[in-house]
Amino acid sequence: MSGTYRDLKVWQGAMQLTIAIYGATEKFLTHELYGLSSQLRRATVSVASNNAEGKGRSSDKELLQFLSRARGSLYEVETQLQIAESIGYLPAVDSRALIEQTESLRKMLCGMITRFQQIIKESAA
Repeated sequence: MSGTYRDLKVWQGAMQLTIAIYGATEKFLTHELYGLSSQLRRATVSVASNNAEGKGRSSDKELLQFLSRARGSLYEVETQLQIAESIGYLPAVDSRALIEQTESLRKMLCGMITRFQQIIKESAA
């Protein structure tokens, strides 16, 4: 796969999600700065970071590992958004919009993961 991590649509989507999460968590209560707000921010940053780091690795197998980590972090983000909505930190309309972004991003990630699993399988045969 040629290009840089910046060319990956999944990285671009993760960056957009990160910016949106930072905006949403600015509205959380001040005492949540080191709680749920921090967790959400770290998880969403991890999605973009793992995509970039995986792209910078030397093999498809390593890239696959990092894509899988990014997907795990994305599930964290979804869970934390649901928690934020449930406890009243995030309005349902905002939560739903952010979860829709995570779902779209997850579909892209899953597509890439499937693609690289197939590439690895074919190269092993």
